[in-house]
Formats: sequence, C-alpha cells, structure tokens
Amino acid sequence: MPTINPLQVKLARTAVGMGVRDLAAAAGVAPSTIQRFESGRGDMQSRTLDKVQQTLEDAGVIFIPPDSSGGSGIRLRA
Repeated sequence: MPTINPLQVKLARTAVGMGVRDLAAAAGVAPSTIQRFESGRGDMQSRTLDKVQQTLEDAGVIFIPPDSSGGSGIRLRA
C-alpha cells in the first residue's frame, strides 16, 4: 500500500463522517494514535497506518498519490 499522509487521513475521515474515536475503533487502534498522527505530532507504524488506510478505503475513500499535476488527496468512490 502506498504511504498516506496526516492530512489525507483527516480529510478522508471527515469525508466519510467518522470521528477520531470512530476511526480508531474501526481500525483497532487508540484514538490518541489517530489524533497524534493527524496533528503531525507523531508517526504511525506502517502496520497501523495500513489498518487505518484499509478502514477508510472500506468506507469508500480512494487515496490519490501526488503526481506531476498536483499533490496527494482523496476522493470518494461513486
């Protein structure tokens, strides 16, 4: 899985209507882990970040990597 950044996680979580606690519970991680990552005060282990990414993708998020036309982002599955 490609690496996603804190802003993408926050945008994705908000786009699908999940609070920090909702995402944490669904991904099986502590809410403080999500809060720390989204605020840029800490990284996540790759295994934890993979769980968070999978949870958000299962909720309908598509993560867009940066390319020559712009930076990273998200969109929702149709």
